[in-house]
Amino acid sequence: MAATLNNLLDRLHLTSREEGVPATEPTQEELKELRDDYAKAGQDHVFTFYDDLSTSEKAGLFERLKSFDPQYINEITEKALHPTQSSHESQESKLEPLPDSATASILDSKEADIQSWYTSGLEYVSKGQVAVVLMAGGQGTRLGSSDPKGCFNIGLPSQKSLFQIQAERIWKVQQLAEKQSGKKDISIPWYVMTSGPTRRATEQFFEEHNHFGLQKDNVSIFEQGVLPCISNDGKILLETKAKVAVAPDGNGGIYQALLTSNVRTDMRKRGIQHIHAYCVDNCLVKVADPVFIGFAASKDVDIATKVVRKRNAKESVGLILQKNGKPDVVEYSEMDDTTAEAKDPKQPDLLKFRAANIVNHYYSFRFLESIEDWAHQLPHHVARKKIPHVDIEKGETVKPDKPNGIKLEQFVFDVFPLLSLEKFACMEVKREDEFSPLKNAKGTGEDDPDTSKQDILNQGRRWVQNVGGIVESEGAPEETGVEVSPLVSYGGESLEFLSTRTIKAPAVIEKED
Repeated sequence: MAATLNNLLDRLHLTSREEGVPATEPTQEELKELRDDYAKAGQDHVFTFYDDLSTSEKAGLFERLKSFDPQYINEITEKALHPTQSSHESQESKLEPLPDSATASILDSKEADIQSWYTSGLEYVSKGQVAVVLMAGGQGTRLGSSDPKGCFNIGLPSQKSLFQIQAERIWKVQQLAEKQSGKKDISIPWYVMTSGPTRRATEQFFEEHNHFGLQKDNVSIFEQGVLPCISNDGKILLETKAKVAVAPDGNGGIYQALLTSNVRTDMRKRGIQHIHAYCVDNCLVKVADPVFIGFAASKDVDIATKVVRKRNAKESVGLILQKNGKPDVVEYSEMDDTTAEAKDPKQPDLLKFRAANIVNHYYSFRFLESIEDWAHQLPHHVARKKIPHVDIEKGETVKPDKPNGIKLEQFVFDVFPLLSLEKFACMEVKREDEFSPLKNAKGTGEDDPDTSKQDILNQGRRWVQNVGGIVESEGAPEETGVEVSPLVSYGGESLEFLSTRTIKAPAVIEKED
């Protein structure tokens, strides 16, 4: 079963390697075999323009089409469009918060527990057992940029990109682990998952910035898979006469990308046991957080997740909870008002369901070693989009003004229900310290570059004030605050040198002086 699944995944989730395809046409036998496969699946229209293509175009189209199993594409499309449900599932689903034994909150945990998790987390780092996986496949299109989102500069005084901020946090955790353990040259491997459109630009950005001070051998860039875009009547769409319209397979594609790349093999060789995975667009993310690693390891779970407290009953966020006795994520739109507004009987001033998902996860390596056993169980979801394509009859490019097809994607949390509650844990963290997503264009006023920048500056101001420093500002509110470089402090520690300082905001603290 595992060998068959690996072969299928290798075919289905081919990454964007078309540039490396030799300009050699397939043989007539190879072409006929592939055409027959697509004909049996009712998808042979993809060869409509094949005979008119150049040699290199034929080679590229053939390689792309060969990477997909058309019958399997039909099957996952059908399942995504018409998902089967158990009888009265929506009416009978039992929703409950995760059990207390599976949760902790930074907001009210004992300081001794937090310190214990932190110490053990750094110990795992010092043993070379911790790795980081970054989901960075998105482009900054909504931000007005064609670059990978990680390259984006949110406007900090230092002008650092998201990639640089996160790289420097990894560097700092390495230094903290060295200080605690007395060891030298401790490293945390960083695996950066891109999409086809962002891979080359990401690689170039890292090279141009010398991997932001990290060892090149400890930074691996790999690519998530793609799936063909499908028309509303179930047909594979062509982007051009020589190219299939494809889209990344969602953040849930991380599992198949780990399976089909050399990442898991590299982790195994390094002796990795604990993995932190997160999305690139959170400027406050505590990369390789020792507290989170230590907490998850202490619970001996296969997956743990960070959450923030839901602001109010109406906030449109996915919630982490147990559904029918299994860990799961339920979207706000799937919850009725009574459930969403229910209060916690133990803490009546809080919502019963308040654990907002921020796509910030821990995995045990032993769980990732079993990907072959469960990857095929994950569902595909439908995203209805306006997809430019070639009209098969006219041979002309069509740019639709309304959704004309679907993109198939998987979600990273689709794997949660495969676990028992005993192998899943959840840590609540402070939103103001750990979650500031970058989703919208500048000027939107919510989850945009300005709010991201200000959240970092506000955090720095709190850190300075916590050690007795004074922050003064004569500017507008959005210009107040202090940027504390991750090279100086990871989470507010080691800032005592600022205790007698008065800092004019906005300012940046780049070194201890």
